[in-house]
Amino acid sequence: MSDDQVPPPEPETPHADDGLDLARALTRAAAGSTPRAKRRRPFGERRAVTGNRVSGSHPDDRDPQLLDSTMARLIGERGWELDLRMRGVFARWAELVGEEVAAHCSPETFTDGKLVVRTDSTAWATQLTLLAPTVVRRLNEELGHGTVVVIDVQGPHLPSWKKGRRTTRDGRGPRDTYG
Repeated sequence: MSDDQVPPPEPETPHADDGLDLARALTRAAAGSTPRAKRRRPFGERRAVTGNRVSGSHPDDRDPQLLDSTMARLIGERGWELDLRMRGVFARWAELVGEEVAAHCSPETFTDGKLVVRTDSTAWATQLTLLAPTVVRRLNEELGHGTVVVIDVQGPHLPSWKKGRRTTRDGRGPRDTYG
């Protein structure tokens, strides 16, 4: 009988209660082998790859892989390296810029070398604008030269004076309430 032929089914026999004989028969059928191999292979010889692949003693791509190498390959294939490094910068923002600066500003987005940072006051927006070259240099040390090109410093979100159905366009707000 050659390797590509399937052995004839064994005659029906009563199965044991634990089902081990049935499991062995299914394993043999899936592996494409008979209970006793007729030919012994010399040590180190690999089996021929057929439709029913059986793992040999040498490592191949069907063997279990380490999670680290699998994730590194997935990240490389998808092109997520820079995104993950930037998320790491967002998570370690306080460590990179200092506790005092991080208490008053936070990164919002990163797109095409432009990092948008939101501050909690206009005074801190001015301060961070002055510190921007230092922060860009520090971030590029972490991420690689030329990754962050510019920091766009945004001030705090201001309240909207548009309330109600009738408002004026380009209005200056309720000026008479502060005097």
